[in-house]
Amino acid sequence: MAGSAGALRLGLLILPEARWSVARERWQRADALGFDHAWTYDHLAWRSFRDADWFGAVPTLAAAAQVTSRIRLGTLVASPNFRHPVPFAKELMTLDDLCRGRLCAGLGAGSDTFDATMLGQEPWSRRERSERFEEFVTLLDRLLREPRVSHSGRYYSAHEARNIPGCVQAPRVPFAIAATGPRGMKLAARFAETWVWVEGRGNPVERVAELDRVCAANGRAPDSLRRLALLGFDTAVQSVEDFRRAAARYRELGFTDLVLHWPRESEPFRAREPLLDEIAAERETRVR
Repeated sequence: MAGSAGALRLGLLILPEARWSVARERWQRADALGFDHAWTYDHLAWRSFRDADWFGAVPTLAAAAQVTSRIRLGTLVASPNFRHPVPFAKELMTLDDLCRGRLCAGLGAGSDTFDATMLGQEPWSRRERSERFEEFVTLLDRLLREPRVSHSGRYYSAHEARNIPGCVQAPRVPFAIAATGPRGMKLAARFAETWVWVEGRGNPVERVAELDRVCAANGRAPDSLRRLALLGFDTAVQSVEDFRRAAARYRELGFTDLVLHWPRESEPFRAREPLLDEIAAERETRVR
């Protein structure tokens, strides 16, 4: 099972809810504390934050790239609900340059909630979302690898789209693909460096076993695909002891990466901010 050995990489999900005068310190602190990666949601609106402060993912990551030096940055996750692969590829290429090769593109099929309707369209069926996502990922891969791309598909087109000079990372920024079913997992096996599982979306034991089967059926060595679990929807990590239990459980399941939400004063993701320092210290002690 992939990731059963070695250190568990830790990340933070920083909601794009605070003005930059506050958010800047969060991204810098994540970097200074030694977390491996930091992410933000790429939504036009999200859950109870629909009528609350909420900023854009791409400019947030552009700003974070300028105030951090080592931590990897990314979207968790971007979807076709309001993204088109041609302009999004240009933005990813630019972000990878701004952070000097520390970007990861987290991608997902999206849902039928706010993002699906804010541009005025009717929500797509589950089948259409899956079909769109497959074409979206396939075209985005080409756009980030090739300097000139033309494509005429069912949902997306590109006419001699240029992405010059290309990504800092070769052959392109790595993909982290969120998927719970065989079709999405097949995309992860084909295109991704990391598979993303969001807590609450199925049994993780079953999902990991299914991922292994999909990888094997599609010629991908299962242990070559990292597995990332985004926590906070069922597991409340509010103490170092909670973190230890979660880390032990997910390491045993074969996950290589855990992502916690930045602690907030109220729900969702309510916890003490000093917990981040305690987790960083706990991790440093274990490494030593």
